[in-house]
Amino acid sequence: MPPHKNSEPALRRALGPWSTVAIIMGTVIGSGIFLVPSDMIQAVGSPRTVFAVWVFGGVLSLFGALTYAELSAALPRAGGEYAYLTAAYGPFFGFLYAWTQTWVAKSASIAALATAFYSYLADFLPGLQAPLYVAPWPIGPGGGPLEIRYGQILALFLILFLSAVNYRGVRAGGRLQVGVTALKVLLIAGIIAAGLLSRQANVANLSSSTTGVPGGVAGFFVALVAALWAYDGWNNAGMLGSEVENPQRTFPLALIAGVTAVIGVYLLTNLAYFLVLPAADVGSSSRVAADMMRRVGGAKGGAAVSIAAMISIFAALNGSILSGSRVPYAMARDGYFFRHIGSVHPVFRTPSGSIVLLGLWSSVLVLSGHYSDLYNMVIFPSWILYGMTAAGVLVLRRKAPSLPRPYRTWGYPWVPLAFVGVTILLLYQTVISSPRASGIGLAVIVLGVPFFLYWKRRKDDSAPGPL
Repeated sequence: MPPHKNSEPALRRALGPWSTVAIIMGTVIGSGIFLVPSDMIQAVGSPRTVFAVWVFGGVLSLFGALTYAELSAALPRAGGEYAYLTAAYGPFFGFLYAWTQTWVAKSASIAALATAFYSYLADFLPGLQAPLYVAPWPIGPGGGPLEIRYGQILALFLILFLSAVNYRGVRAGGRLQVGVTALKVLLIAGIIAAGLLSRQANVANLSSSTTGVPGGVAGFFVALVAALWAYDGWNNAGMLGSEVENPQRTFPLALIAGVTAVIGVYLLTNLAYFLVLPAADVGSSSRVAADMMRRVGGAKGGAAVSIAAMISIFAALNGSILSGSRVPYAMARDGYFFRHIGSVHPVFRTPSGSIVLLGLWSSVLVLSGHYSDLYNMVIFPSWILYGMTAAGVLVLRRKAPSLPRPYRTWGYPWVPLAFVGVTILLLYQTVISSPRASGIGLAVIVLGVPFFLYWKRRKDDSAPGPL
């Protein structure tokens, strides 16, 4: 990072261990656990295989967390993977990561969460699903007309509201994250208890199955993509590297504890689902948690799940805006983006320009497509760069052997190698199963190349010449 004038404000280290764990858990546990089990059973056919996918995805995420723990403790800087990729491979790959996060991965994830929020709120306010405007041109999802619903406008304002909260201070965003995450974990624990202790719970449901599903390796990886959407976000805390207190200790503890806790929550939640509902019912459900609770507690049970889901999504949305806004900020501070995006508010000490950019662009994406399209678009480009980042641990061990490493990856080099290997297989299967979404992700990455060359030339031209 280039030096800056002393008069320029800097980010403040104001996030403690609880805030960091809450960012990880609160961002990971969003809408996915309430929605994707249906997609997973449709891909693999049996509850036991669904559990195998959850365990596999959880271990993969834990391997990623173990690997990232070394990087985040050694390089506690704003931007997370942007800083790690830049250190390992140079500014070109760091830029491509920040570019992809800004325009697709993080912004589309925020849009998907906001869309899921209004879809649950529509259980109480059905009018939110009504179209406000229909554009007759083929610019909507799948080439159809673009429908703007009342709920999408609500989702847009929710994004802007949380952007405003985080604009006013990282401590305010962190405190909100801790409180809402604690509340949603309690509510999910209630859903788990209701399912496990229900009279409708039947162990025989765990042996049920569905027919006409892909199955095999292809089905496994289709289900894994859905599971990894639910696990996505464990890396977000590293994006706040310049604002976490005692990062050399906090990051490793928070990453490992946070991901391990999420795995436990997801397995118990799915156990509750499949004890109450047979596989066929889960597969035909668009909202499996709500259907389970309706069977257990009637209409009130379904309403309770909608409330829990909205609180869960609210926490994930806040954590995503809080962490994701640091990525374009870091890119701009290094001179590879508009200067204003790298500014720090003189009073609130937040990356104000970057928060505004991410909030506005995510709001635009809310109007662009449906939930499944958005998460497929997010997963593919994200995991290309996750794999490169994990491999960066191996690169930096050779490239910068003297770099202080307060934490060293457990199981090195096999843990990062396993993470990279599975990432390659996942990407291959994603291209086969979702070529359109994968193509969009790749196109966005390639589109960033000329912009990198432009910003690099501007940066080089503004650099002082030799004396």
